Amino acid sequence: MRGIQIPHIPPPKRHPYDQWSPDARALDLVGDKWTLLIVRDLAAGPRRFVELQRVLPGISTEQLRSRLNRMVADGMLTRKRYREVPPRVDYELTERAKQLMPIIGALARWGYEWAWGSPRPSESVDLGAIFRLTPGLLNGSRGLRGAIQLTVSDGNEGAARPYLVTLSSGHATVSEHSTDRADASITGTIAAWVQAFSPAGDRSALRITGDRELGSALLDELALSSGREIDQHAATA
Repeated sequence: MRGIQIPHIPPPKRHPYDQWSPDARALDLVGDKWTLLIVRDLAAGPRRFVELQRVLPGISTEQLRSRLNRMVADGMLTRKRYREVPPRVDYELTERAKQLMPIIGALARWGYEWAWGSPRPSESVDLGAIFRLTPGLLNGSRGLRGAIQLTVSDGNEGAARPYLVTLSSGHATVSEHSTDRADASITGTIAAWVQAFSPAGDRSALRITGDRELGSALLDELALSSGREIDQHAATA
């Protein structure tokens, strides 16, 4: 069904850096808490307000509404209302926001190297948050090609949705849907995925079917395994 563009809502009052510098200008747009995570969580496609609340535990309704309004006004998101009952409103990344994914990927790589560890008791574990990093983490990597389906077998209704990663010409896209035509499929429980993405990188509990080499290469990139191996070799050299 065709969507109707909702007019931009003026952003809330902000506190700009007031510095004529490209990094300061960028931070005026994306430096607020939650903004980059909203971009990450829309990388797999449009979402409704309630879906964004689900994947962003800890954000209040007012905070999310404020961030979305500001991002729409800044040209980072589009907002479409559909003539359905009950009313449906979708938020989607603009091209400007999509260009942030390699930057978010670089931030994730820095996080793997300097801030990573096992889940803390206070942290929500949503493997989809890592899966949705794929367009940033795999941008221009190794010339991998193919489609890989990622599934959390014991997640809740939202977390159990399969993710389809498509790799072509050094670029990656991610979407939330299943297919029976994937070149490789990786399935595991929440515990198995946490084990695979934790610093030790133990993938023994994950089940890889189809093109195992392609599936393993994707995991290498998503978990920065090769970077950890390089660091370990350098430390022992």
